[in-house]
Amino acid sequence: MADRASRETHKCTMVTYKVLLSTGGGEVNNFSVTLLDSKNQSSDKMLVTCFIKEISFDICAKDLGDIVQLDCLRMTPNCLKSKDEKNWFLDRIYSAVINRHPLAFVCNRGHIVRVVQMEPVAPGLPSEHRVIVDLGLDWIIGHLESWKDIGDFKKIFENYNYKNTPLENLMQDWNTDYMFGYQFLNGCNPVMIKKCEKLPDKFPVTHEMVEGSLQRGYTLQEELKEGNIYIADYEILEGVPANKTKTNTPYYLTAPMCLLYKNRLNQIVPIAIQLTQHPGEKSPIFLPNDNENDWMLAKMWVKSSDFNVHQLVTHLLKTHLISEVFGMAMYRQLAPVHPVYKLLIPHIRFTIAINAEAREKLISENGVLSKISSVSGAGMEEVMKKAMETLTYKSLCFPEAIKARGMEDAPKYYYRDDGMRIWEAIHCFVSDVVNIYYDSDEKVQKDVEIQEFVKDVSFGVNDCDSDNFPKSLTTRVELAEYLTAVIFTASAQHSAVNFGQFDWFGWIPNSPSTMRKPPPQQKGQVDLEYIMDTLPDRDCSSKLLGTVWGLTRFQEHELFLGMYPDMYFTEQPAKEAINTFRKKLDEVTNSIKLRNEGLTMDYCYLSPDKIPNSVAI
Repeated sequence: MADRASRETHKCTMVTYKVLLSTGGGEVNNFSVTLLDSKNQSSDKMLVTCFIKEISFDICAKDLGDIVQLDCLRMTPNCLKSKDEKNWFLDRIYSAVINRHPLAFVCNRGHIVRVVQMEPVAPGLPSEHRVIVDLGLDWIIGHLESWKDIGDFKKIFENYNYKNTPLENLMQDWNTDYMFGYQFLNGCNPVMIKKCEKLPDKFPVTHEMVEGSLQRGYTLQEELKEGNIYIADYEILEGVPANKTKTNTPYYLTAPMCLLYKNRLNQIVPIAIQLTQHPGEKSPIFLPNDNENDWMLAKMWVKSSDFNVHQLVTHLLKTHLISEVFGMAMYRQLAPVHPVYKLLIPHIRFTIAINAEAREKLISENGVLSKISSVSGAGMEEVMKKAMETLTYKSLCFPEAIKARGMEDAPKYYYRDDGMRIWEAIHCFVSDVVNIYYDSDEKVQKDVEIQEFVKDVSFGVNDCDSDNFPKSLTTRVELAEYLTAVIFTASAQHSAVNFGQFDWFGWIPNSPSTMRKPPPQQKGQVDLEYIMDTLPDRDCSSKLLGTVWGLTRFQEHELFLGMYPDMYFTEQPAKEAINTFRKKLDEVTNSIKLRNEGLTMDYCYLSPDKIPNSVAI
């Protein structure tokens, strides 16, 4: 009994550390792990004899308060069976969670390997190699040859069950004009299409060219006036330097234009494609009645350009990076007790951390996107600089963005329909909160923190003389709209353009990330072999699939729109506003589910129960 009492008195708190270790090729054994607090007080050493991929272990320690350091020490001089002493142990730590405290990890030489600067610890981007192995794609890595034919791409999915998923529908119908056009409305990049009221001079499509595609007996000019013609223009890629492979083999990049038509079935279908911004003999306009290979390859070029613009502009710049600007301004200018800080903090969660990882692992010189994209490193910077010139505050306001593209009445545009409902729900919630804490416009004008917050954002995105983003706010209505744009961008817009990537980019012929042959300059010159040699090779295909798979997984403890477990607000009126917001989101979710029951392909990316609060992946 005395021994038992003694054990109870000295009972330690058990903490589980989940650590993923990589040796750089060697085998590690016989090492110790120690916890240290800010005063260098430590736990007892935990001895580990060996590890394979992931270790989960408990350390009994007295209350050390905030754990700030994880110290790893090898116990024998011959623990590594590799000649490279520099890589003897801690190459990468995937995650370590200690009661939500951020950590610094230290190897035996005393060098800090990694500092995590958020709370709780961000989940991080999945390892490229880890995802490829999990999907059973490791057998393809390093194979630089082309696929034999379009059906050969199915081999990628031998270890993945795609039945009853959007990917299955896409694999069946990807080459139909209807499926091609549908993706401009409800695919991963639903912001490129816009109403065309007048054909640009650089795209000289004539009525005679498209007469066979027009179904109402109107001329092309009459169809334009009726509002039945749409256009997608990838001018932003004009002149952008293309990428190269490790073996210096060039990829190819172009800036196509695509004319689309609303047919009598209310389908949006392509009727003309020009692969450059410069019409002429070497830049023919491809049409649906051209031979099958010409038309299929022309559509592939459009979708390849769409992939690259999506990754760099629609996704990275206009959700990830702009949300980081909002987050940095919030941290710098708003006190934690400020109501707007409390409103925004759930929607900034992990964003700065995930962007830091993206800079390191996705868009760096050796990043994944640099390996699977036709755009070079210098080209990525150029594309985003061009996009910044046209990025405005109003373009982040969803109703304004839809109106600016003339897409108010486009049929079957579920991205617009669901987005408008989400915008309205967020705006009503934000307006309620603003009106709780500001009883007049004058209060907004005199709130120094709010004015500095808005000014800080403006400084982060505007050129010196630009007014693309406001430098101040003067009314409660303006403040409510501004904060709605911040929250919508970080939650709904990111969800719409991120979580469908595996569904729409997973079938490689549908959205090839790279093109290995130049675009055709004449009709009737390409065959299937040329097309297969143009599409991504086996190695690139596996890396692309692994990347989009990893980027579209929800986190284990994901917080979806309206979920605020930390309850930063303590005032009853604000709590009631949150409850009202949740009820409205539930109504939207149920409405979308009911609508989807009547669709062949569900559109779920803007269902509130599938929209994470913040940009966290």
